[in-house]
Amino acid sequence: MKKNQIIWFIYILLAMVSGILAYHFYLEEKWVNLILFFLLGIGAVFLANNALLSQISKAEKIILSIRRKDFSLFPKEEDAEMLDNAVKLYYQSKAEHLSVSSYKLLYEGILNQLEIGLMILSENEKEWDVFYVNPEFLEILQVPKYNKWDLYQTKIPEFYNIIEKTDYQSFQEFFDVSIRQNSRQSFSLRTKQVKSPQHHFYIITLESVQKIIEQKEKLAWNNLMKVISHELLNTLTPVNSLIQNLEYISNQEIVDKNDQQEMKESLMIISSKSKQLLNFVDSYRQVAELPKPVLKTVSLKKITESALHFLKTEFENNNIQLISNLEEQKIFADEKMIERCIINLYLNAVFAVSENHEKIIRTEIKSHNKRIFLSVTDNGSGIPNDIKDKIFLPFFTTRNGGSGIGLTLSKSIMEAHKGYLTHLKTASGASFEMCFLE
Repeated sequence: MKKNQIIWFIYILLAMVSGILAYHFYLEEKWVNLILFFLLGIGAVFLANNALLSQISKAEKIILSIRRKDFSLFPKEEDAEMLDNAVKLYYQSKAEHLSVSSYKLLYEGILNQLEIGLMILSENEKEWDVFYVNPEFLEILQVPKYNKWDLYQTKIPEFYNIIEKTDYQSFQEFFDVSIRQNSRQSFSLRTKQVKSPQHHFYIITLESVQKIIEQKEKLAWNNLMKVISHELLNTLTPVNSLIQNLEYISNQEIVDKNDQQEMKESLMIISSKSKQLLNFVDSYRQVAELPKPVLKTVSLKKITESALHFLKTEFENNNIQLISNLEEQKIFADEKMIERCIINLYLNAVFAVSENHEKIIRTEIKSHNKRIFLSVTDNGSGIPNDIKDKIFLPFFTTRNGGSGIGLTLSKSIMEAHKGYLTHLKTASGASFEMCFLE
């Protein structure tokens, strides 16, 4: 039994003994003793009650500070069990509060570093409050930070109305908006609704389309420079070494037969490397200076059949089974350029199935939602995940002797036709899809 409990028990015991003695003196009509012990009993009860109320008051103060998340107190453990438990609860809640605060600071630090604008709204009595907003969001829309969502209505009315029209449901769209009466800018907007038993959140992410394009252009340019630098160094380094060797031989007064043979071999290597470099430059020119397509209405089915006929010997020599499902679809395109694009896809498919026992290439033409699609699918080994983002880069190739411009050129051709070329994820093998607008 703890000290405070012992003291309280002594007070109660003293009150009981005083009451018994006061009753005894009452029976014996000893009024002075009666009054003395009666007052002593009352005093003991009062002290016991004060001790109990004091512990309850301290416990209530601690519990109130827990409810208010006020951890400025530093209570010490007491002997009273109730207060002792309240103190333990206080420090337990304080530790949990500090832990939550630490995680909050960590998460906010991470979110503040995002290059994507992020705002989280929280519904409170059918009104939306700003639960969190990162600096990038405020920078993109050039607005101050408010705690109430409605305050943004006057600052960014176009954006506010777009969110209102979504009815705070999950949503994804591109939109144009004018920021502070400047020229209109394009943004990628995504929203998501998150509900829990106690809270209703609405997450808004915002990213500048121009910034996305600039980042991808910069990445593509850097990757292209790496490829060009690598190719130039591989070609020019040995040529420079050979030229230095030729200079050394040519400075000799007498050139013997061995030196003459060495000069001849060096010149042959220089010639070969020069041709290799010229081919590389010509390949780059094909991608960089793609001619403007001569557009006319043509049959995509006939172009595909022409490409299949052109590669007929290639398919037969490699024992490739062709499966075709070609709808008759008309497109507005340059026939020769589209045929070249299709031939590039077929040549890649032939290489992809070269190690297979059963070699299958499927071709399909179909239309959907005012789009015309042509897909070439093989049952090869597929494209590894670590190079999926590089397959359309100029001069990137995994094939010995490959130029690395086939897919790049095909993609450029499709973009010149206002369409696109994409790699589709499949269970096995690889599939490339050309898309035309009707």
